[in-house]
Amino acid sequence: MQHPASAGFFISHDATAWLGTFLALNAQEKGKLIMARVAVVTGGTRGIGRAICQQLKFDGFAVVANYGGNDEAAQKCADELGIQVRKWDVGDHEAAIAGCMEVESSIGPIDVVVNNAGITRDGTLHKMSFEDWNEVMRINLGGCFNMAKAAFPGMRERGWGRIVNIGSINGQAGQYGQVNYAAAKSGIHGFTKALAQEGAKAGVTVNAIAPGYIDTDMVAAVPEEVLGKIVAKIPVGRLGQAEEIARGVSFLCSEQAGFVTGSTMSINGGQHMY
Repeated sequence: MQHPASAGFFISHDATAWLGTFLALNAQEKGKLIMARVAVVTGGTRGIGRAICQQLKFDGFAVVANYGGNDEAAQKCADELGIQVRKWDVGDHEAAIAGCMEVESSIGPIDVVVNNAGITRDGTLHKMSFEDWNEVMRINLGGCFNMAKAAFPGMRERGWGRIVNIGSINGQAGQYGQVNYAAAKSGIHGFTKALAQEGAKAGVTVNAIAPGYIDTDMVAAVPEEVLGKIVAKIPVGRLGQAEEIARGVSFLCSEQAGFVTGSTMSINGGQHMY
């Protein structure tokens, strides 16, 4: 499917949301209206997720940003980016299935899923409650299963799909006080490699991105002294930007990435190499 920009059209941020579901006329098939591919980004209204939504909309996708709690941030994202937002808990299996079914009935078949939603409940093992362990696993790893369970069968039937799971440098290298978060993110990398084998012959690619420390509100909350020590360990000497993660997602969701599957793209400024 041709990128809308290649057909010489621009989709304005002020266009009504439903217009985002259509691409412009295909230059090689003039007169034929082509449906845009639908992309759902979980945790898509703030931080890295919002940057991913903005990039995918620019790429010509009809973007739906899922969120779990902050209605004000969600509405601001919808208004400023001109995309649709939907609220459900990705860690709730039935809610995720129902949410995806509603998106498909109101907008169109889901061709792209970006599993970005995640939380932290940090603490050393001897202080960590089971509830803190379980909630991180339920949302961060369980959310990937739930969203894939909802969208993967349709992708296989249609012969095209992209799933991008947002892992973490801490899922690769571990991190003190994050046994729950590191385990969930490491699990995402294994989940990615296994599911990629199921989708490959059907034209469905499954990949992961492992961000390093990115300049988001979450990282900004880290004490300045601690943050300074973190940056000192990053070879490029700075935090990453959310837009840099979004550009990686953009490539993995493109037609040009059809031969890339089961891989993890590390975007961390050289902080962790292996």
